Amino acid sequence: MHAPVLVLKDSLKRESGRKVQHANIQASKAVADIIRTTLGPRSMLKMLLDASGGIVVTNDGNAILREIDISHPAAKSMIELSRTQDEEVGDGTTSVIVLAGEMLHVAEAFIDKDYHPTVICRAYNKALEDAIAVLDKISMTIDVKDRMTLLGLVKSCIGTKFTSQFGDLIADLAIDATSTVGVDLGQGLREVDIKKYIKVEKVPGGQLEDSKVLRGVMFNKDVVAPGKMRRKIVNPRIMLLDCPLEYKKGENQTNAELVKEEDWGVLLKMEEEYIENLCAQIIKFKPDLVITEKGLSDLACHYLSKAGISAIRRLRKTDNNRIAKACGAVIVNRPDELQESDIGTGAGLFEVKKIGDEFFSFIVECKEPKACTVLLRGASKDLLNEVERNLQDAMSVSRNILKNPKLVPGGGATELTVSATLKQKSSSVEGVEKWPYEAAAIAFEAIPRTLAQNCGVNVIRTMTALQGKHANGENAWIGIDGNTGAISDMKEQKIWDAYNVKAQTFKTAIEAACMLLRIDDIVSGIKKKQAPGAGQGPSKPQIETEADADGEQILPD
Repeated sequence: MHAPVLVLKDSLKRESGRKVQHANIQASKAVADIIRTTLGPRSMLKMLLDASGGIVVTNDGNAILREIDISHPAAKSMIELSRTQDEEVGDGTTSVIVLAGEMLHVAEAFIDKDYHPTVICRAYNKALEDAIAVLDKISMTIDVKDRMTLLGLVKSCIGTKFTSQFGDLIADLAIDATSTVGVDLGQGLREVDIKKYIKVEKVPGGQLEDSKVLRGVMFNKDVVAPGKMRRKIVNPRIMLLDCPLEYKKGENQTNAELVKEEDWGVLLKMEEEYIENLCAQIIKFKPDLVITEKGLSDLACHYLSKAGISAIRRLRKTDNNRIAKACGAVIVNRPDELQESDIGTGAGLFEVKKIGDEFFSFIVECKEPKACTVLLRGASKDLLNEVERNLQDAMSVSRNILKNPKLVPGGGATELTVSATLKQKSSSVEGVEKWPYEAAAIAFEAIPRTLAQNCGVNVIRTMTALQGKHANGENAWIGIDGNTGAISDMKEQKIWDAYNVKAQTFKTAIEAACMLLRIDDIVSGIKKKQAPGAGQGPSKPQIETEADADGEQILPD
């Protein structure tokens, strides 16, 4: 016998073959189990302690997984799933994980029977194509202008969230906000940029019912000189600047030698004149409100307030962009380049209000704002954070609908229809792939099953009844009413899901399952390469101050 050859270092741990696949499947199932109870309207909340010691109370799949620290590589990639889903369509983060976990779970039996993972993957991909085809068949197109349908849709999406107890409140806010910032690109396409042009401003205090969508923007700033400047202006002319209204300082230290005593006076006068000219250029356009992203010196403040102009300084760039979108102004970089067209006249009211103990400026009642602020009020910070997360989901959903106005039934009905169709088709699949294909069909039932579990009804009876109803394919809209657990027609209950949320969920889940199944080797324990020169020192981290340098080494242990 030859001596064994060592290829890998001793410090590396290598697992390969069947063991890895089992480990991956276990890990993914563990992640899915964490989240399983948060699916559906009767869902439980999770409470997490985050790194800074604050608490997060939520049932948004993505928010939960984002906070959890996980060491297993397969589980990490499961978490990525819900993140992609959240960024892509904004809803269905929980379903993705549950579905992917289930897909892997049914694959375990085949791996035990020595099926090759690629065979399983091929069957899964076939199942995915057929599932999307079924979605296309049962989806129905709606009219985006019809507000009631939109409301029902967004409501069923938030029905699973914490804020569902406040009725239509959040749904209304979301639809208002997204229809405000929607931009028609022509050819029936709409672009809705939630991130850039919808700002959610959370102000603790008041009641949730006071939350509203402002036709304009608000920001946490007061005018520069509150006593002298007007704090309420009707139909203001707004000028947005991106330059400092103060004397330019040298880039680095500048030394000026003054020979005569009077030169000092001349220098000061030059500075003053520079600022006076700047302000004169601005005053020429008779704005009522000047907003700059940079500083504003006392002198400039004096000139502006003498001319009856209110000024706000050091505003965030993003806020400035929003104001520009809302009132139709153009952000100007140098006062000498100002034109009449750069001034925004679209706003109806500028007002500074005190909410709680902070001042907020409102630029509201805009004519056709393309940006808006959602003002959320609520009892506590945690509540507001949760409401904001739900609002984000709701806005994503209404954005999806505006972009692609197709609906599929919610309440597990879609999954059941897909499952029933795939079961029928599985008899025509040839070869070994037939069994994994059928298993994928069964895996889709995880979602209605989980819904039934979370309602606390008899799972087996409910599922059998549902499968019976779907098996002959008479009505694709029969599903579970998530509140009562009763079997009902989703069309009458108005429980909908957006088509692209569902399609994305299926795609992400199945592709991820295939990816994890095809891993057959995990090599862990790879050390990070040390910086050159760092290798020789002792391994324990040393923190030395000048006082105790070398003190540790001298002291006997």
